[in-house]
Amino acid sequence: MTVPVLQDMTRELPRVLAMVLAGGQGKRLAPLTRDRAKPGVPFGGQYRLIDFVLSNLVNGGFRRIVVLTQYKSHSLDRHLAQAWSLSPLVGEYVASVPAQMRTGPRWFSGSADAIYQNLNIIQDERSHYVLLFGADHIYRMDPRQFLQSHIDSGAGVSVAARPVAIDEASEFGIVDAGADGRIRRFQEKPLEPVAMPDDPTRALASMGNYVFTTDVLIDAVARDAATKGSNHDMGGDIVPLLVSEGNAAVYDFATQSVPGQSDRERGYWRDVGTIDTYFEASMDLLAAVPVFDLYNPVWPILTRQLQRPPAKFVYGKDGLEGQALNSLVCSGAIVSGGSVRQSILAPGVRVETGAQVRDSVLFDDVEIGAGAEVRRAILDKQVRVLPGASVGVDLVRDAQRFTVSSGGVVVVGKGDVVS
Repeated sequence: MTVPVLQDMTRELPRVLAMVLAGGQGKRLAPLTRDRAKPGVPFGGQYRLIDFVLSNLVNGGFRRIVVLTQYKSHSLDRHLAQAWSLSPLVGEYVASVPAQMRTGPRWFSGSADAIYQNLNIIQDERSHYVLLFGADHIYRMDPRQFLQSHIDSGAGVSVAARPVAIDEASEFGIVDAGADGRIRRFQEKPLEPVAMPDDPTRALASMGNYVFTTDVLIDAVARDAATKGSNHDMGGDIVPLLVSEGNAAVYDFATQSVPGQSDRERGYWRDVGTIDTYFEASMDLLAAVPVFDLYNPVWPILTRQLQRPPAKFVYGKDGLEGQALNSLVCSGAIVSGGSVRQSILAPGVRVETGAQVRDSVLFDDVEIGAGAEVRRAILDKQVRVLPGASVGVDLVRDAQRFTVSSGGVVVVGKGDVVS
């Protein structure tokens, strides 16, 4: 798919600012968010959740990026500083911006308020358009195509949306659009969602990604800030406001064609807002032909590569072989006579003799002692499972010590010891 506005050298290129909303608490991902912001949660072994949106923006050529942070942002800020140093020589940057309380001594009261409190950044950039994306979803998107669709529509805002099953639609903002792409109605988490005209089994759900014409965005958040009773939310307040004025369009994510992407992955998007959805998205990475492929060299997921030695699989005591099947194993991990299947091992993980790890996600520097057993679990950084101990085998006992999700996934918090 061509993007004329970005390729026609006879025209002035549009000036675009990307803003990433990364201030969410992520309460439903606890205890993974006990010590970190949700966008800073590790994913896929060596990545953080925020790496996926930043990779999409950078791969698409949008390299003036502001990340708005708020809660427990230290580890996220450190990751951005270490992993996302672009080229200031040509005006490229990824800048972490905490809540600066420019409008008074208060935190952001919603996503729209976060933009309102940082209007100085938008005005200083003098951008024609603002890409406003969430920070904690797993997907590939070519934002050039999204921007071009917005420009062609002539609308003040374009909302990226994708089809979801009608029985899941109440969890999302639902878009009802006409044949011309203009949004007629936008419902935030409706009890009775509107189905797609050509498919009564599905509804068109907002992905929380938007393209705004800059003047429209500035005006909308300023009006919203002065509105009593507003929740100051992009999906709940700003988009419905512009829909009511006939100034909103939809962008169908299903029409995307991302370079290097397989047909199997096309349209893939996961909101990892709960332990179960996080776990399911992690398992999506592990098939022989994965639903979401980390191995796309044309549109890579970027991050900082840790300086660790290669992963190693060695014999343990009594000649037991170290092995890992259908698994992602990162640098510095050692499987010494243990067995790993359908799992993700982050950098520095140790699996000792006779230990078994099944259907699990192990964060950095986790230690699994000899003879231990880990099933259907997520172990945060530096967790130690002592020799002979188990996680995920007895859920009743685990629930007395750790977090167990509604789907039966056991989560052990950072630095905890399993005995």
